[in-house]
Order: sequence, then structure tokens, then C-alpha cells
Amino acid sequence: MVFFHNQYIFIDDSAENLKKFERQVRNMHSLSRYSRANQINKEWLEEYMNTAHSKGLTSIRAHFNVLAWSDDREQLKHIKNDVGSALAMMECKPRHNTIDTATLYWAAMPGNAADFPSEESFYTFIEPALCFFTAETNYKDSLSPFGIKMADRMSGKPLHLDISDLPIKKGITTNRNKFILGPSGSGKSFFTNHMIRQYYEQGTHVLLVDTGNSYQGLCSLIQNNTKGNDGIYFTYTEENPISFNPFYTDDKVFDIEKEESICALILTLWKGEDKYIEKTESNELGTAIHNYIRMIQKDEKLIPCFNTFYEYLRDVHRVELQSRDIKVSKDDFNIDNLLTTLTPYYRGGRYDFLLNSQQNIDLLSKRFIVFEIDAIKDNKDLFPVVTIIIMESFINKMRRLKGIRKMILIEEAWKAIASANMAYYIKYLYKTVRKFFGEAIVVTQEVDDIIQSPIVKESIINNSDCKILLDQRKYMNKFDIIQNILGLTEKERSQILSINQDLDPKRKYKEVWIGLGGTQSAVYATEVSMEENLAYTTEEREKMEVMDKVEQLNGDIETAIRQLAEQKREIIRKEESSQT
Repeated sequence: MVFFHNQYIFIDDSAENLKKFERQVRNMHSLSRYSRANQINKEWLEEYMNTAHSKGLTSIRAHFNVLAWSDDREQLKHIKNDVGSALAMMECKPRHNTIDTATLYWAAMPGNAADFPSEESFYTFIEPALCFFTAETNYKDSLSPFGIKMADRMSGKPLHLDISDLPIKKGITTNRNKFILGPSGSGKSFFTNHMIRQYYEQGTHVLLVDTGNSYQGLCSLIQNNTKGNDGIYFTYTEENPISFNPFYTDDKVFDIEKEESICALILTLWKGEDKYIEKTESNELGTAIHNYIRMIQKDEKLIPCFNTFYEYLRDVHRVELQSRDIKVSKDDFNIDNLLTTLTPYYRGGRYDFLLNSQQNIDLLSKRFIVFEIDAIKDNKDLFPVVTIIIMESFINKMRRLKGIRKMILIEEAWKAIASANMAYYIKYLYKTVRKFFGEAIVVTQEVDDIIQSPIVKESIINNSDCKILLDQRKYMNKFDIIQNILGLTEKERSQILSINQDLDPKRKYKEVWIGLGGTQSAVYATEVSMEENLAYTTEEREKMEVMDKVEQLNGDIETAIRQLAEQKREIIRKEESSQT
């Protein structure tokens, strides 16, 4: 059984058509006394011309048909009924053609449209004639040097798609921020892996806040390809706890914002997230940090880390406070209380690993950084600190890396914004990142996160001109709410609900809807090579396959992926040959 849907639009001389109809109207008017049919035809023609003149529409001819054939006559009857029913549901009156079938078949071949029988066409206007042209045809490459590789959902044709720069240049969007929504299993993390890898390969500095090791494979691959110079993965395990050094920079440059972020970090360690901070406390701590930084800039033997800062507070700044002419009371700034509270983070304390990393990694120069926060998201001591370090790292990149694209992607936003500090930073980022050639992306799978969180609704969605949705079938009962919150049109709703509904079984891909500025939208296919699939996969079984192979090859993840991909292709080839 084979189907062909053919659409014809004939662009004639519109003015000549209307003149012809004027003559017909006069004829019909003179003949209307002899036949009521002439009167009706005259009214139809007048209505057509009135519409053309009042709305400035172009008169054209059109024709649409569905050609189907089968070796089974009984099946042909079913086809006829099914096609007729489908057209009737679209409020179209189907006509079964039995006379010009061969001519219509011939005319449908490329180059033969001139042989189309004109009596099979009807007069209409361009706008209604286009209603059967599906929204998923005629995909075009973006005329931009920057972009990502996607595919035409219908044909699988590769597409170059710019969803960041070109839309701004054309005035479709005003920022590069993105909001991604997709339930578990919809291919959300797979798509984001696919997207950020291409951004990274085009020079973008990428910082990811992850929950669930979704980007571990890609990060390992980048680390392998850069021989350890990039692809920094921060995670927490008992054997290898997460560790930073906020006082280390490659160039020993500490601008005001860097000093303020360190001050905010120490204040959070001291006071927590919710307690009120006196101005004197903030000023005194800021002064201590400033003086300590001046000291490590002058003395190259002094190791910049939290331990030496703690010792500076204890041995130098406390003495300096006591020697001042104008005394600072303990009610205004209790340095003993500060030192006591910070003791767990000092040498020998339970969290002495956190701020005393000996790796001395300056995150400013690293282009791919992943913070895996799942293990510490509920830790009231560690999570606030990690939050500040994450956001400070990106803001430092944002302000210091001039003319370089920056991206921060926060996976499962609701876990992150549970922290007051992170919520504040996300709101700040979404409003300001566009000014620094950057983009903020939030990924979530829970509809309730959107509904219940004012931060997501007001700050993130309202400041994300690019919205990306994956298969929403799990949210069918709630999709009216999603449509309302995201401001989706009926056309966009139809596009989204068509995702993954008619996948080609011969291809391995998942579909994704991308909407830009509320004016442009389409469904694309995320179709990648076997190697990319193994690098991006979040399936536990496939990840274990890759990791086992990596272990066999002494940590060479790229070679492991290539070998596994070739093995899988060989299995597919054998299966196909056995079937034939």
C-alpha cells in the first residue's frame, strides 16, 4: 500500500481572473431571471470578488489529491473509506475521482505539472490554499556560522539550526536564554548533551549544574580529548569529596566582584542563608579578605587557600582589631564567633576538604565544567557553599571573558532553586546574562515546578525567548496549564502534541519542539551517530557498557566509544542480513 499527497497552486494573472469573474457576474445577472442556479452562482462570484477587493487577496487556482494504490482490491476499498473519513473530519468534502486518475498520476511526477487538467482545479486565494501545506515541510538551514545540527523530522535531512544568534539579529528574540521542559524518558538530557557539545566545539564556555550524572560521559570525553586540560567534573563521594579553592586564580587578579563573592561565601558559612547580616560584619570581613588578598599577591610563598585565610583572621586581623584606636565591639563584629563557626572548614575539621583544594584549578580558563550536586542537595552545610561557588564561577566568566560566548545550564531547576542563594542568582542571571554574550538555560521535567514556583514562572519563563519542549504525552491532562503558562498558540500546541507520534521505524531518533519568540516554531529530529548516542546516553545499561570498555582500554573513552559503536553496527548488519 502506497500513499501520495499532492498539492498544486497555480499562480495566474489575478487581475485578469477578477475581470473574467466580473463578466460572468453580468452574464449571470442577466440570466438569473431564467434560473435560480444562475442567481446563486452570481452571489458566489460576487462574494469571491468582494473578498478579493476588500482584503487585497490574490486570486489563484488550487488542487489537492491523495493517490493511493494496492495490489489488494479489498484493501483499496478500506483506503478509500479511511481517506474519505479523514478528510471529512477536517470538514472537507472528499470526491472520489475515477476518470482522470491516470492523468493526475502523470501530472504528479516532477516536471509534469503543465499537463495537469485545468478542469480539476478550483479558484481560491493564496491563504486558504496553503492550509494543507504541513508545518513540517521545507525546513531550511539557518544562514549563520553558528548553530547546532538537527534533522528534518520527515526526511531525516541534516539541518544547520541557529537558535541563539540569528533570531536576535532578525528581531525574533531579545535574549539567548532557553527553557527546556520534558518528562523523564523523553530524551531531554540526550538533546541537551547534543546541543551543548556543539556549543562547546564552537568556542562556548559551558558550565553545567547537574543532578543524576547526565553529562558525565560527555565531560569524560572532553577531558580525554584535551588530555585533562578541560572537562572539569565536580561531584561528591565519600572517597573523593567535592573540593574548591576560592582564593586561587591563575593570574592572581581579584576584582571587586571576586572579593565580594568570597565575602558572600564566608558570610554564608558564618551566618547561614537566612540570618540578618550587620553592615559592620560585612565591612569588617570584606576588609579582612581584601588585606589577605593583598598579602598573597605580594608573598608568592604563601599558599592561597581557606586554611591560610583562617590563620590570617586568627593571627593577624584579630590582633589588628584589638590594636585599633576605635574599638569594634563584639556585638558589631564577633571575630571569635566567626573563627569558631569556620573551624569545621579549617585544617582537621569535618569539612576541611571543601575550600582547600590542592588541584588549584582556575575555572575562568576552563571551557567545560560540570557540578554534580545530587549527593549534596540536601546537605545544609555544603549545598549553600557549593551554590555560591557555582554562581560565582559563572559570573566571573560572564564579566571577565569579553566577546566569548558563555552558557550556564541548570538541570532539574527545582532542586537548585530550593536554595535561596541559587534562586537569587538565577533571577539575576536571567535578567543580565544577555548583556555579556551569554545564555542561561534551565531544564526541568516536573510540570508542578512551573506551576508552583514563582521564580520559574516570573523570572525564567518570562526571560526565555527560546522554549524547547519534548514529548508531552505524560502531561496530556495538564497541558492546558502548560500552554497557558508558556503562552503557546493553538498551532504550537498541535506541533508539540505531534512529537514522536509517527516515528520512522527505520531511523533511531526522538523529536523536539523549538519555539522562538512566540513567532517561529517547528519540530525537529535529534538524530545522531552511534558514537554520539553512546556518549550522551543516560541509560544505565549502556553507560555501564561504555565504562567497562573504558576500563579495559585504560581510560581511553573515545576509543572505547568507537569500538562499541562498531560492534553495535556489526550486530545490526548481521540482523539485517539474516532477515533478508
